[in-house]
Amino acid sequence: MKRPCFLIGLLSLVLCPICALAQPSDMERTYAEAQKALAAGDMDGALRKFEQLSRANPKIAEIHATIGAIRFQQKDFVGALKELDQAKQLKPTLPKIEGLIAMSQAELGRYKEALPELEETFKTSQDAPVKRLSGLQLERAYTATKQDRNAVAVALELQTLFPEDPEVLYHNERIFGNFAYLTVRKLNEVAPNSIWLHQAQAEAEESQRSHDVAIATYRQILQLDPQHHGIHYRIGRCLRERARDLHHPEDLSAAMNEFQTELKLDPENANAAYEVGELHRLAGELEPARSYFEAALRLYPDFPEANLGLGTVLASLNQPADALPFLKQAVAKDPGDEATWYRLSQVERALGHTAAQRTALEVFRKLHDHTVGAQHQPTSEVTRQKIDSDTP
Repeated sequence: MKRPCFLIGLLSLVLCPICALAQPSDMERTYAEAQKALAAGDMDGALRKFEQLSRANPKIAEIHATIGAIRFQQKDFVGALKELDQAKQLKPTLPKIEGLIAMSQAELGRYKEALPELEETFKTSQDAPVKRLSGLQLERAYTATKQDRNAVAVALELQTLFPEDPEVLYHNERIFGNFAYLTVRKLNEVAPNSIWLHQAQAEAEESQRSHDVAIATYRQILQLDPQHHGIHYRIGRCLRERARDLHHPEDLSAAMNEFQTELKLDPENANAAYEVGELHRLAGELEPARSYFEAALRLYPDFPEANLGLGTVLASLNQPADALPFLKQAVAKDPGDEATWYRLSQVERALGHTAAQRTALEVFRKLHDHTVGAQHQPTSEVTRQKIDSDTP
């Protein structure tokens, strides 16, 4: 069992006053037993020992603070706040006490009281666990007091500081989702018949893979503004995904028309150029595919899927040396894409680079094993390439 972040800091504060306790040998022994219980994760045992110390020495703030930290860990926030308030009365300058009091208040729903100190603790703390916990509590307080923009700002900072923390990611998903909902609701209030509300609704349907509804909503936008950029592209993406889900090959032809229409409206849409190139590649039309992938890369040189597409086409045209730099660029920009590693291994093999081929194939196998049997992967802004059809 991990000790709570604040408890670790507060324990060091208890060391100094131990020497001033009455009957020092007995008290030191009790303190050592309390420390041993904490080290073993025995919070109940540690609490009993520190309460024993407190009864014998009721005027020592650090002991009350440590008891408060333990009760906070045990989710006894009423008891924690009582001890922490007592510690503050005895020694107002006790480090970290204000932050832990604010967190206890937040846990008890006293958000307005907690907010000023939570803000200060999150802003100034250099201790990563303290910053993390105060940030999570600050998110809750902002959300409860309907300061949604501030909650989003804290969530973004927490995600930068703790990008792989599952608790941070869980709470941030709720905050971002809530903010998105509130924003769309506001959009509905101020512009119920606007293009932007239709687009938000269509993109929400698309994200849920309700392609028929999404397409119909996107077409409503085109009725309002036939020249609106990006809409033909989104319709094309829905048609491609529907073709994949329902195995309707006629949707691929319709998708091609939508992507080409988008390029007429917006020649600098690299995503649309990529999608046209990929449809040509899948149809075995390598030269048209090559020209569209090259067009996408002229607009966006770091485009990983376009680099993969061009590298694949060049390899299919028996030009592995020309394909290699594009595939390496694709790997550098998107190292988690299994199709890129597989095709890189093919090109390395064609060039006689045995060690490099083996390395690429090992990475591919790890990525492939991780995704086998998984549900439909989250969609990106463009259609990800697959290796099913060309994997021996």
